[in-house]
Amino acid sequence: QVQLVESGGGLVQAGGSLRLSCAASGSIYSISTWYWHRQAPGKQRELVAEITSVGNTNYADSVKGRFTISRDNAKNTVDLQMSSLKPEDTAVYYCAASILVSIYDYAGRDYWGKGTLVTVSS
Repeated sequence: QVQLVESGGGLVQAGGSLRLSCAASGSIYSISTWYWHRQAPGKQRELVAEITSVGNTNYADSVKGRFTISRDNAKNTVDLQMSSLKPEDTAVYYCAASILVSIYDYAGRDYWGKGTLVTVSS
């Protein structure tokens, strides 16, 4: 049983900043890669950022230079620091992770949070 819970969403003015957090709990041996996705109404869900177990990061072109993903392996958490927010960043943000639930697992399984809404006003 693994659960991911996002927090930190809310309303922010354009140009402002917001930090999202996600905590994984349950039976976890390790977390390989953390992901942040987002989905705006009428749009497909898109990958915003990811961070591997060794700290390598990747960002969507639309958020490069503005968003920073980070992780705390000891706490099984991931953060998404969002700066210089734009109205087009408005979306439900989902955290996800590839998780090994046992030392005997050799491949991770993806788990998803339920999402947190970020609204950026113009």
